[in-house]
Amino acid sequence: MECTVTWTGGAGTRSPMGFVAETGSGHVLHMDGAPDEARPENGGRNLAPRPMETVLAGTGGCTAYDVVLILKRGRHAVSGCSVQLKAERAATDPKVFTAIHMHFVVQGKGIPASAIERAIAMSHDKYCSASIMLAKTAQITTSFELIEAA
Repeated sequence: MECTVTWTGGAGTRSPMGFVAETGSGHVLHMDGAPDEARPENGGRNLAPRPMETVLAGTGGCTAYDVVLILKRGRHAVSGCSVQLKAERAATDPKVFTAIHMHFVVQGKGIPASAIERAIAMSHDKYCSASIMLAKTAQITTSFELIEAA
């Protein structure tokens, strides 16, 4: 896996702390810093997600992917899945994630709660590289709800 991140800031740019990531699969992701009122030259302009927000979003994508795939492989009629992530960070540098809660909302027909619990557990214990890596610094908790499809 490869990725190149390039600073797009500098004189005359929209944001002094803007970056663009070009992934090995050919996709582009923009990132920006938070505004810094005391030192505007060191802050961003809030034009794109913060780098740590992209880490959190990637973790959500990783685990949601696993949950859907595990449910589908179990021949469950899953029709939707989202995960809401809430994270806390350390107060001092490095401001690593210290707690992450993931709330899954799964839609489907006739999916047993035990199948969803198992899919989430398998993702976090075995398959989701991102959440397993973040669990080294953060306490990760999960919850879920099932919305029965018509």
